Parts: sequence; C-alpha cells; structure tokens
Amino acid sequence: MTTNSVKIREKIIQGLELSYTRLIKHKIERNQNLVISKNGKVVHVDPRKYQK
Repeated sequence: MTTNSVKIREKIIQGLELSYTRLIKHKIERNQNLVISKNGKVVHVDPRKYQK
C-alpha cells in the first residue's frame, strides 16, 4: 500500500471507532438494547457488555 492509502485507511478506521463509541453511549443513555447478529440470528444484548 502507498503511504496515502495507509493514511486514508487509518482515518476510516478512526471514524468507525468513533461511530461505534457513540452508538454504544447512545444506547446506554436511552436504556435500549443493542441489536446484533450472532451466527446468523438476530440477538438483543445489553450495550454495557460492549462498552470500552
């Protein structure tokens, strides 16, 4: 990869991590479950389990 591609990739990853953090924070504040897929099945889980 070129240095430009690496920089763009790092920025995308940072943005995804920020989005993930905000989603977890939002779900905890509103006392809502997080809906995820585990082994092809839809599951409702407590977002505090995924809090960093």
